[in-house]
Amino acid sequence: MMQTTTHQDGILVLTLSATRIDAASAIHFKDDFRNATAAPAKRVIMDLATVTFMDSSGLGAMVAALKSLEGRKLELCNLTAAVEKVFRLTRMDKVFPVHTSMKEALAYRSPKGMDAA
Repeated sequence: MMQTTTHQDGILVLTLSATRIDAASAIHFKDDFRNATAAPAKRVIMDLATVTFMDSSGLGAMVAALKSLEGRKLELCNLTAAVEKVFRLTRMDKVFPVHTSMKEALAYRSPKGMDAA
């Protein structure tokens, strides 16, 4: 479900290969995320370009993933229209930093004092 690539400067980029994050895949998603983020990273960016469907179980898995980072942010990028709509309607786009592209996500620097240690 997840392909992991580590970039310089402590940024961990997680690229999903799944097209759905739903009740059937949520447990695998959480397990893959936990394994991928076992090594520390200053920032974690998840590329959701392939995900075309997410239900409430998938959204719950995303929240669980965020909580597992223990205060660090989980940044998202490349949301498809359907997934972006789920985040917007549930107001989770206010919880997760959302970037339109990987280039934008990698270039992003949060305002001073907003980074988690």
